[in-house]
Amino acid sequence: MLDIKFIRDNIDLVKDAARKKKIILDVDRLVVLDEKRRVTIAEVDEMRRLHNEQSDKTSQMHGTDRNTFITKLKEDKDKISHKEFELRTIENEFNELILQVPNIPDPSVPEGDSDSDNLEIRDWNPLGEDSQLPTFEALGGRNYLTLMKEHDMLDIERGTKVAGFRGYFLKNDAVLISFALWKFAFDFIANKGFVPFLAPTLVREENLIGTGHFPKSRDDVYKIENDDLYLSGTAEIPMTGYYRDEILTEKDLPKTFVAFSPCYRKEAGSYGKDTKGVLRVHEFYKVEQFVLCKNDHQESVRWHEELTKNSEELLQALEIPYRVVINCTGDIGQAHVKTYDIESWFPSEHKYRETHSSSYYHDFQTRRANIKYRDSEGKIRFVHSLNNTAIATPRILQIFLENHQQPNGSIKIPKALQKYFGKEIISK
Repeated sequence: MLDIKFIRDNIDLVKDAARKKKIILDVDRLVVLDEKRRVTIAEVDEMRRLHNEQSDKTSQMHGTDRNTFITKLKEDKDKISHKEFELRTIENEFNELILQVPNIPDPSVPEGDSDSDNLEIRDWNPLGEDSQLPTFEALGGRNYLTLMKEHDMLDIERGTKVAGFRGYFLKNDAVLISFALWKFAFDFIANKGFVPFLAPTLVREENLIGTGHFPKSRDDVYKIENDDLYLSGTAEIPMTGYYRDEILTEKDLPKTFVAFSPCYRKEAGSYGKDTKGVLRVHEFYKVEQFVLCKNDHQESVRWHEELTKNSEELLQALEIPYRVVINCTGDIGQAHVKTYDIESWFPSEHKYRETHSSSYYHDFQTRRANIKYRDSEGKIRFVHSLNNTAIATPRILQIFLENHQQPNGSIKIPKALQKYFGKEIISK
């Protein structure tokens, strides 16, 4: 969340951020509540001080005067209770509103309503910069569902029987390719100095509030009945919680992690989208890059570019064509300052589809999660946070299969993955 002092001093900027991100928010009401909250806190503190001061005098009093004074103290205690209730009411509304305040998008983020307004900044083609992307027909003309059926890689019917809508089983080489992709991505990022983590899937509510997923995206998250636990949709959530309520030192930074986790999303807002196949599913797996760095904009920008570059290098090694876009203001989350999506070429759909996301947040998440550090001058600051998808399956698997299919129905394994998969080609 944003610092309330920043909000008071930049009301028009915050209002404009809400407008750009399509968030309905009464900023003026928040500022009024903040003023009432501060006044009421001062009143409560003064009433408590006077009450404690008066209470100390009772030990020096006797008889009727003491009884009268005690009665007066009880009346004052009731007044304090009423004022404390008033403060709690104000704070509840204040806390509800401040959690809805969006982060300020970077000036380089294009204004727009949806992903159709995202801005392409570069692309990459394994055949060369000036070459045309291979057509679906030239590759062999089989979409990933056909390929997976021919190679006995997927069972959606039994997946639905077992797990319901969007349920699936991966089989045979689809499983082995998935493991190869995870290990390849994990090694690739870990070799750059990122600390490997296997992150928990079950997380407490405060971690979802900390990352900014709650309250807005609550409908997309699975809740464990009778427990204050939820199923995480990304390793970003538990990794943000890892240092929650801690103070680091500047020499500890940056903290760079690569974390693997199963992920779960209800996809409540995507009903009717990508219902065929396994492009959009409730249960999937991700290798995630996560960084905590100094409270410095240029440091965040540098790491944002670095994380994005890592994912691009992964796709290049996998020989998958892609493009990078800057997400517009209407297509980035409440917490985001700036997001790049990497969209990989999906031959059967004759278009790019998002497979990676790379974002930075300044101290929006860490202020919520209360992650700080002591700088070289001894001042306590909130760290900055960033995250990026290294590999997410099964989404990348479909694009991988289509791009590496051969006209005879076999599937060629790119050189970078061969040592992890164990062979060069999957014969028909």
